Amino acid sequence: MSSTVGTRRSIVLKRRPRREPSAADFEMRQDAVPNPAAGEVLTRTIFLSIDPYMRGRLREQQTYAVAVRIGEVMTGETVGEVIESADPRFAPGDVVVGARGWQTHIVGPGDRLVKLDCHAAPLSAYLGVLGMPGATAFTGVTEICKPQKGETFVVSAASGAVGSVAGQLAKRAGARVVGVAGGPEKCLWVQDSLSFDACVDHRSL
Repeated sequence: MSSTVGTRRSIVLKRRPRREPSAADFEMRQDAVPNPAAGEVLTRTIFLSIDPYMRGRLREQQTYAVAVRIGEVMTGETVGEVIESADPRFAPGDVVVGARGWQTHIVGPGDRLVKLDCHAAPLSAYLGVLGMPGATAFTGVTEICKPQKGETFVVSAASGAVGSVAGQLAKRAGARVVGVAGGPEKCLWVQDSLSFDACVDHRSL
């Protein structure tokens, strides 16, 4: 049975990109929004994170992440508002984060969602510094690299979601932080806004 929400729009993989992905590699489809079954939740997407790792999932070859199949909805982390719930842990109006995909409305298991505090931070932060990119940076810096005062810590893709956080964590630990970014504007932002000690523009080399 369809939900009272009506229709949803989804972006699916139409073909595998040969080089850089283009709009022709994807297709938008519309279908009726199903009612959530027991334990499921229907959400309306507020924010969608499009991350670099997705490029690898467009390839047929298996990597650390499962490849998206032709005709399958593109995967991705989303922040969404609960519209209907058949899971007692969630109620309409709750805001949640989870790997839900490129869809305007999504039905899926509630046990894959995390309820958010809407007042703790901007909702988009849960897809960035408080989400997977931030957790990646935190683990890499504090658990693996463990920079110390007097050391030089070099960060590639320094203006990106992971690199920007990693550099600031290393700086906080007392290290001298050098970023690598593409273009003078990014390098200026890395130094002025993120307080990196220096930044190398790899496009000028």
